[in-house]
Amino acid sequence: MRQGRGDDELRPLQLTAGPNRWAEGSALVEWGDTRVHATVSVDDRLPPHLRGRGTRGGWLTAEYALLPRATRSRRPRERLHAGGRTLEIQRLIGRALRASVDLALLPKRTLTVDVDVLQADGGTRCAGILAGYAALRSWADRAVRDGTLAEWPLRCDVTAVSVGLLDGRPVTDLDHAEDDAATIDLNVVATADGRLIEVQGGTEGGPLEAETYVGLVGRGIAGARAAFRAVEGRLP
Repeated sequence: MRQGRGDDELRPLQLTAGPNRWAEGSALVEWGDTRVHATVSVDDRLPPHLRGRGTRGGWLTAEYALLPRATRSRRPRERLHAGGRTLEIQRLIGRALRASVDLALLPKRTLTVDVDVLQADGGTRCAGILAGYAALRSWADRAVRDGTLAEWPLRCDVTAVSVGLLDGRPVTDLDHAEDDAATIDLNVVATADGRLIEVQGGTEGGPLEAETYVGLVGRGIAGARAAFRAVEGRLP
């Protein structure tokens, strides 16, 4: 047992939709001791790299940040440019969330999803994807109700969970200590109905049998679906 939970059991998971008064959409995810806040902002223009290219739809981009005391010791703010880990995570979040949005319904508009980690204890990128998706639901609900959008812009429900090998056995939803000890750590992004979007991660030791990898991915899809079920009733 892992501090009272089974190998396939998620840490306690809570979601609060719409905590930010000013953002077009927002959500707060509390996943074990990890807490992540996400907001959606809408800009009525495309980013520079898409302007003048005949793009008819819109775009979604994500930014990710750890607050200075999200971790045990203070981390300086990344004021001038994002570090490599930050860029890796925010690109993953952006790809995951773009899979959920019908960008053709957002002509010449950009959605920016800002994901801020208030407290980190493992799984911040997975919590960030869930918080970002919940913030998109918050935005979509408001936009359809106030007539800004004529139809629902989200085409699938997106969640994510980490899986790994701990002492040789497969486990779901690693906290920080487990992540440090795991010989493989994967972040599995999937839809709530069990379709795979992306797998990120690799081994920390030797090579891995393909069958073990496939089994971990399947475990991650099941865990992602469980995460969605845990918060579904709190979504707009």
